[in-house]
Amino acid sequence: MKSGIILFLFLLLSVSCSNPKNRQKVEATDATYTNPLWNEAADFSATYYDGKYYFLQSRNNKIILRKTDDMTDLKNAVEKEVWVPTDKSNSFNLWRPELHRVNGKWYIYYAADDGNTDDHQLYVIENESSNPMRGDFVMKGPIMTNPEWNWGIHVTTFMHKGEQYLLWSGWPRRRINIETQCIYIAKMKNPWTLESPRILISRPQYEWERQWVNPDGSRTAYPIHVNESPQAFCSKDSTKVFVFYSASGCWTPYYSLGLLVADADSDLLNPSSWTKSPEPVFSSSSENKVYGPGSVSFLPSPDQQEIYMLYHARNDQNGSSFRTIRLQKIQWGTDGMPLFGAPVPVGVSLPKPSGTLEN
Repeated sequence: MKSGIILFLFLLLSVSCSNPKNRQKVEATDATYTNPLWNEAADFSATYYDGKYYFLQSRNNKIILRKTDDMTDLKNAVEKEVWVPTDKSNSFNLWRPELHRVNGKWYIYYAADDGNTDDHQLYVIENESSNPMRGDFVMKGPIMTNPEWNWGIHVTTFMHKGEQYLLWSGWPRRRINIETQCIYIAKMKNPWTLESPRILISRPQYEWERQWVNPDGSRTAYPIHVNESPQAFCSKDSTKVFVFYSASGCWTPYYSLGLLVADADSDLLNPSSWTKSPEPVFSSSSENKVYGPGSVSFLPSPDQQEIYMLYHARNDQNGSSFRTIRLQKIQWGTDGMPLFGAPVPVGVSLPKPSGTLEN
């Protein structure tokens, strides 16, 4: 792919290609790990930069940053509280912060509101330090996503052909009796300002994207149809841009991973450039007792030879258990497309990402 998307992959997410390798059950040793990695799973993301993994999480209306050489040892990572909002407008319900390195500075993108979740908006904070665990993050402001100052959550950013883009989940219009979350994209003027109007590239159209009632009948107060948590990625041959997203209610076993695909040379702001997979690419496994997998981050192994996805999932189908954090290796198909397989059962010993023991 062109230099922009390469910058995104290697500097922002720093993901790399992996070679297919069968999963094996092995004895638990220092060279293996088991899922879940950690039980603290609300609103997290992770990225890799300069040999370190950075894990972000919202906790008690604060943003927590953790740093480690070994993502499988996440629970023992060094932790720092990096952001405590002081303005009421963004002091409540902080959701899914993400850390990105852009133009030599660190930025954290997150969603928050004033205590009313209908007022969720996108915010960005900046740190000029070379180490995000040092220095101070300062507010650059809310991101105006449209003239109506509409709702937005689950924000991410990526570079493509020298241009920065923003992806997020938003409403086409204010909720009344039903809520519909869609995936939007826009080009950015700078890391905190949009240059283009928001462009809708995915709405919940298939039945597997529109599930909001659990098998036991438990449900939200009104229908909520979900496309959220977008993440940009690329094909192994660098000719395609992917946007993976989570669909259906995260409180249900139907929460799963969807896929949008565009040619690398196409206009990413043209909705017709994007093709949606008619089926989910990663979903619940009743056989493995893993339900509602989603909200992925893509991470390379320490030696850059493999790619992993960090995601959350539950152990029961009716949403009564907590979401926990899991890590799973991605394989590659002969067509250069990533293959996710089925979510691995809890407690299965897996080889640590290649290069981990060399650190």
